[in-house]
Amino acid sequence: MSLTILFMPESAYGPTNNCIGIGDILRQRGHRVVFAAEASWKGKLEALGFEEDLVDLAPPAEDAEEQDPGQFWKDFIRDTAPEYRKSTLEQLSTVTKPIWDSLIDGAKYCEPQLREIIARVQPDVIVEDNVITFPALLTAGKPFVRIVSCNPLEMRGENVAPVFSGLPAADRGEWDGFRAEYERTHREIWTAFNEWCVEQGTEPLPDLDFIHQGALNLYVYPEALDYVADRPLDESWHRLDSSVRETDEAFELPFERREDAALVYFSLGSLGSSDVELMQRVIDILGTTRHQYIVSMGPLHAEIKLAANMWGAEFVPQTKIIPLADLVITHGGNNTTTEAMHFGKPMILLPLFWDQYDNAQRVDELGFGVRLSTYAFADDELTGAVERLIGDTELRGRLAAIGEEIRRRDGLRKAADLIEQLG
Repeated sequence: MSLTILFMPESAYGPTNNCIGIGDILRQRGHRVVFAAEASWKGKLEALGFEEDLVDLAPPAEDAEEQDPGQFWKDFIRDTAPEYRKSTLEQLSTVTKPIWDSLIDGAKYCEPQLREIIARVQPDVIVEDNVITFPALLTAGKPFVRIVSCNPLEMRGENVAPVFSGLPAADRGEWDGFRAEYERTHREIWTAFNEWCVEQGTEPLPDLDFIHQGALNLYVYPEALDYVADRPLDESWHRLDSSVRETDEAFELPFERREDAALVYFSLGSLGSSDVELMQRVIDILGTTRHQYIVSMGPLHAEIKLAANMWGAEFVPQTKIIPLADLVITHGGNNTTTEAMHFGKPMILLPLFWDQYDNAQRVDELGFGVRLSTYAFADDELTGAVERLIGDTELRGRLAAIGEEIRRRDGLRKAADLIEQLG
């Protein structure tokens, strides 16, 4: 039976690409897949074979030019970049709370639009990949699927470190202080948002969470990194060890690969790459090494100068490049982190905000890579980590075996199977 499945991803590339990957499998199986994505994605999803019924998250500016996908968050990163030099504790008030404020404003603004979209589309199943509740998705009377494509500390527990903290699992000394500061900075906005959601017809939110659970809950994280032993989840939760889209174009190296050099992929993500100063510093340091690099340069690519041992572009087909690489240098976004594990690659992590610190800490403490202090690392810390990870044949073998198992589990098709079963 053919189903109509409505996806609503967060406007950033990570969640949208995750939904594209799952949606493409469902589309190939004959289902109608509609995206209620944010309006800056206009035409991008239709080109991949999906229907678009898009939403605005804020009033369109008068005489506004067409925006790039996810432009709101790119602008946010550019404007708040100085805050990323602060600790995760300090960022709760200067980065994390402002992100929630913007997300809440968007949810409230697009609520009438979503109700209209649902009335038009008449979905059999509704899928949301985001961190915040949109009440219309829950009150439509259709099976609701929640996807978590951030670090799964988003599902809290007393025996795991607090989300957004980047604190170590083995040392609980700062956990309570971080939780108290989260309560202090977020209780007021959570209370108001919870009241608004209930007014729209939803059940109350879980305490200090900004999103409800679904009839089906999926999260993207490899078993090798997961927290389940310390924070069990109920039977509605299903892990997707990875969710690597198959829609990226083919890629051939635009240079000859040298036998005496490793190939390293460097990306701070579509958002983190907006910090041009940080991008340029990393590039300049890596340019002194003997290795070859592919760089995802991001929206401000014209302001970035690559070294002679590098090739890069504004956008690169990441899922085709990582398999070729010997090492991944990343901000620790969930997509890149899980894709590196999917292909069995060690990582150097330079976290900036949100869950990136949690991913960086998890990879480091389990020995699959190295977390560096993003703005305070010494040059030789970065170059030393590159040489150490490239030369660690035992680690590379272990990661190759983990990647093979992740690929065997095929998270994309597992997600599609579970969504189909709801219809």
